[in-house]
Amino acid sequence: MKKSSKTSKTPAPAKKAKPAARKAPVVPAVKKTAPKSAVTTLSAHLDVGFGNTLHVRGEGPGLSWEKGLLMECVADDRWTLVLGESARPFVFKFLINDEVWSTGEDYKTPSGTSVVFTPVF
Repeated sequence: MKKSSKTSKTPAPAKKAKPAARKAPVVPAVKKTAPKSAVTTLSAHLDVGFGNTLHVRGEGPGLSWEKGLLMECVADDRWTLVLGESARPFVFKFLINDEVWSTGEDYKTPSGTSVVFTPVF
């Protein structure tokens, strides 16, 4: 028997496989919206009589003790006023025709609330 003259070759190193490309996870689109300011809505449940108006005077953004803000008449006996954001509570009084003050203590409400009052004159 003859010896084989074939020389044994060492196997070539295996080629490294490239890692599979990773797909970025699908993230749903986020709708960007502007932050809402905390408005305060004052409502008064009161019939001031035909031809009369209801005003608010006080402390807080947009309010003054010298001149009242006209409230909007939304029903025969319902008046509303929307005020802007404030870091402090609103302090106020109701006035008929911006002349006749409601009786009792000043009203007080925190910013960002929606409240209904029944003022007495």
